[in-house]
Amino acid sequence: MLLLLSFVLILILLGVLFYYQVALPLGSAILLIAWLALGVLSPVLWSLWLVIPLVTVLLVLNLPGIRRPLISRHVFKALRKVLPPMSQTETEALEAGSTWWEKDLFSGRPDWHEFAEITLPKLTAEEQSFLDNEVNELCAMLDEWDIHHTRKDLPPEAWQYLKDKGFLGLIIPKEFGGRDFTPYAQSRVMSKIASRSVTAAVTAMVPNSLGPGELLVKYGTEEQKQRWLPGLANGTEIPCFGLTGPEAGSDAGSIPDTGIVCKGEFEGKEVLGLKLTFNKRWITLAPVATVVGLAFKLYDPDGLLGDKNKTAYGITCALLPADLPGIQIGRRHNPGSPFMNGPISGEDVFIPVDWIIGGAPMAGRGWRMLIECLGAGRGISLPSMATASGEMCYQTVGAYARIRRQFNMEIGKFEGVQEATADIAAGAYMLEAMRQLVTKGLDQGKAPSVVTSMAKFHATEMMRVIVNHGMDVVGGRAIQMGPRNFLALPYQSIPVGITVEGANILTRSLMIFGQGAIRCHPYLLAEMEAMQNEDSAAGLKEFDQVFFRHVGHVFSNSVRTKVYGLTRARFSRVPENADAFSRRWYQRINLLSAALAVSADTALGVLGGNLKRRELLSARLGDVLSQLFIACSILKFHSSHTRTEEEDAHADHALTQALYAAQEALYDFYANFPARLPACGLKLMTFPWGRIVSKPSDESIRALGDLIMEDNPVRKELASYLYISNDPKDATGRVEHTFQLLLALGPTWNTFAKAQASGKFTGDTVEERLKDAAAKGVILESEIEALKEYDACRYDCLLTDAFDSL
Repeated sequence: MLLLLSFVLILILLGVLFYYQVALPLGSAILLIAWLALGVLSPVLWSLWLVIPLVTVLLVLNLPGIRRPLISRHVFKALRKVLPPMSQTETEALEAGSTWWEKDLFSGRPDWHEFAEITLPKLTAEEQSFLDNEVNELCAMLDEWDIHHTRKDLPPEAWQYLKDKGFLGLIIPKEFGGRDFTPYAQSRVMSKIASRSVTAAVTAMVPNSLGPGELLVKYGTEEQKQRWLPGLANGTEIPCFGLTGPEAGSDAGSIPDTGIVCKGEFEGKEVLGLKLTFNKRWITLAPVATVVGLAFKLYDPDGLLGDKNKTAYGITCALLPADLPGIQIGRRHNPGSPFMNGPISGEDVFIPVDWIIGGAPMAGRGWRMLIECLGAGRGISLPSMATASGEMCYQTVGAYARIRRQFNMEIGKFEGVQEATADIAAGAYMLEAMRQLVTKGLDQGKAPSVVTSMAKFHATEMMRVIVNHGMDVVGGRAIQMGPRNFLALPYQSIPVGITVEGANILTRSLMIFGQGAIRCHPYLLAEMEAMQNEDSAAGLKEFDQVFFRHVGHVFSNSVRTKVYGLTRARFSRVPENADAFSRRWYQRINLLSAALAVSADTALGVLGGNLKRRELLSARLGDVLSQLFIACSILKFHSSHTRTEEEDAHADHALTQALYAAQEALYDFYANFPARLPACGLKLMTFPWGRIVSKPSDESIRALGDLIMEDNPVRKELASYLYISNDPKDATGRVEHTFQLLLALGPTWNTFAKAQASGKFTGDTVEERLKDAAAKGVILESEIEALKEYDACRYDCLLTDAFDSL
């Protein structure tokens, strides 16, 4: 009995050591001392038959000189044979950028102290002034219906204003005349413009995202910066960047466009240069661009760059004037939204080698440059547009759901409608929360490519969900096109956000987990680099050190997941500033984070390189990581405000959706994992008592369905990020103006409308019935004019446009 008890205590000690990830030498010493100490209970433990094998195992594990030939060498050889080849573009994508909070979530043991230290970004006085003045003035110039259906372009005065006020140079340093705004400020500027005009927002965001400006700031020579940045900052130069084409869309690394190093004539002199042949498509701002950034594959068959043994350099970026002889530019595509977008092509266009961004030393470095810049821009531009769409739907659809009545009741009171409007409310709250946490990471000078991929995918997908819900709620009023329609044009623009800067299908199925597993895993990238080391002896030495840490990491997360699963993580650590609202949410994140870590390691161990091709499985693990990050952003955003019941309701619903989605992604992963025994073990380990999160309850849906129709603190907070007109003749202003009139009436209109529907009043007109209602004491005489005004605006708000001809 004492022997059994001793072994149980040893197992518990092992669990504790793995749980806290105690280093191998220290853990071995503790285990050996405990073993000998427990010999007091059971002298059998002192038997040489047990002590000698234990000491032998511990020596093998702790002495690299013994461990390496006995264990590590065999594992190293086996894994090296099955390691899938990695292309240059894949390698550069992994090396580019950085990691941030997502790495903690992937590790299985988030550092909540570190998370508590994160503060959400704030605008500077200059940035706030720009939003309050220049951005508002620009928005007042814009009529999206006129832009879409009459001009097919921004009005000339808007174009000039964008240039004159520095909208195209938000990322350019002040020394070159730019505004040098933070990523958060850029996002706020773009989302406010997008709340008025998607066309104007896309026009402004492209020069501040992936394009010549950012590439020059980060990689350009001093001469290139002086030549181009001042013009880009003041709008005298309009940039575009040619990356995609007929043969290369999401797989931009496969571009067939070429640059051949040769000598040629430029400005009357023979110079070393490149002969470019390219055919680009879907290039935003190309029809009006004055300067073209271009990505192509560089070849040097004659070794003119100095390396006779190197003929293929890979993807390279160059900058050239749009009016250079041989460039064909100016035609337009029609992407469904009238921002400038079109093709660029050229054949045997000669440029000096100095026009490579960064000069000749940056030849072949273009893909890494693009990945690093896209990693940042992808977290700002399209997520800001999606956030604006979600927040505008909160304002307009919520207001319309209260204004519009059917069956003698506001349509927003029907539970079927509330199921949609609750999603709109929670989704808009989530989008703002995610925007703030993502831009905080970018504000810190990081370029977390996995985070920005998650932001781009989930923000634009949430935009699709929210706007589609809005179309369902507003119904025929949203379908009939015309200047009164406040939803149709954002609805038409959804595919743009879904498709560009990495198509969403590819982003989810390949990028989030594909890059995340390697970039965020604490040991995997180092193991892969060791196995790819051409010096096998040095590679084995590096591998040996990392591999055993990896093994300990797997056991640690396995123990942690089992403990958290049994206790539902109720005793796990949370941030020091966690309150009663957030504590349980943080603990659920702890469990799902540990489960993600051990599930990912299991998938990598069982499937190896085949996991790269099992996109359905890897996408689900990516979903878990994404939803955990989203949940953290919601908790951080919620904690940044004074608690209110209204905000608690929004945050609780959004958190429930996020962690339910993460949980279901794990359930689906376990159900479809080909190795059934590990899958069942993982499921039992993570969810021994079943699911830890349920879908949002009907009560939560009803609560948010009611709140979205009220002037609640969350509505006011989200409205502060938008441009909202109160002009009763404006598409969105008409709805907002009417909604504010209704709020000012309090319960009076509802009382009158219900009584009127039941036939209590006489009269052929609303005015006559209002007077009768006052005579009968249902309303006050002094309320008649306000009710008349509201009723007229209400009716006008319901009308759709009609045209003499189309």
